[in-house]
Amino acid sequence: MDNNDKDWTLIIKPRNNLLSLNLGDIWKYRDLIRMFIKRDFVTFYKQTILGPLWFIIQPLFTGGMFALIFGTIAQIPTDGIPMLLFYTAGIINWTYFADCLSKTGGTFTGNAGIFGKVYFPRLAVPISNIISSMIRYAIQYMVFIVMYCIFVFKGYTPTFNWLVVFTPLLLIYMALISLGFGVWISSVTTKYRDFNFVLPFFVQLWMYATPVIFPLSLIPEQYRIFMLLNPVAPVIEIFRYAYLGAGEVNLNHILISVGITFTVLFSGIIMFNKTEKTFMDTV
Repeated sequence: MDNNDKDWTLIIKPRNNLLSLNLGDIWKYRDLIRMFIKRDFVTFYKQTILGPLWFIIQPLFTGGMFALIFGTIAQIPTDGIPMLLFYTAGIINWTYFADCLSKTGGTFTGNAGIFGKVYFPRLAVPISNIISSMIRYAIQYMVFIVMYCIFVFKGYTPTFNWLVVFTPLLLIYMALISLGFGVWISSVTTKYRDFNFVLPFFVQLWMYATPVIFPLSLIPEQYRIFMLLNPVAPVIEIFRYAYLGAGEVNLNHILISVGITFTVLFSGIIMFNKTEKTFMDTV
């Protein structure tokens, strides 16, 4: 190390380990992450009449539409659960994952102007996206709880069980899934910009491959394993089982989901760190 290095508070060096998360640097830049979170919220509220009420309206409106179209018209069963509760339980969890994935997938292309001007840990951007979406999830989760209480008041028998204590863990796990797939997509998008157009379509198709609008029990047993290769599927099933008493909690399926998630996450971090070195040469 050069003797002059001791005069500096921060020394920026090339990253040798592609699997490095640089958590120390991310912690040092926590104020920047806080600023990004605030920016996301201000951007969402700006020039809107209802502001944060949209966080409440979205799951209620979507749940009502799903209940009308898929529950009433298509008559897709909901395992004996009131349709509005069934669909809202899936919607709030899927919305969090899809929101994180969409934001993280555009990390490099959406922040090229900032990346080209100043140094900071690039993972600070997807991390801030995930945290800001958690605030939205918390609001929509409370909407679900209020709705649940209303149904109980009207005579619905409470069906929640001890698995509800794992709700924060499910949220963190969804964050890891979205981070893994998101950094993969953001890395590939720097070279192939077509993914900017493919991502919204891909997310929409992914929802139909997830038990959001139908129970997993509707899928024949011999084909269910293919559905459970989707790492988001066990999360929604566990959430429904915890709060509504209907869903499938299978340890083998959970282990498959965890294996896929961490494989994608670790490989995504490698791709992200590799792309970070050359990104500004391609814009």
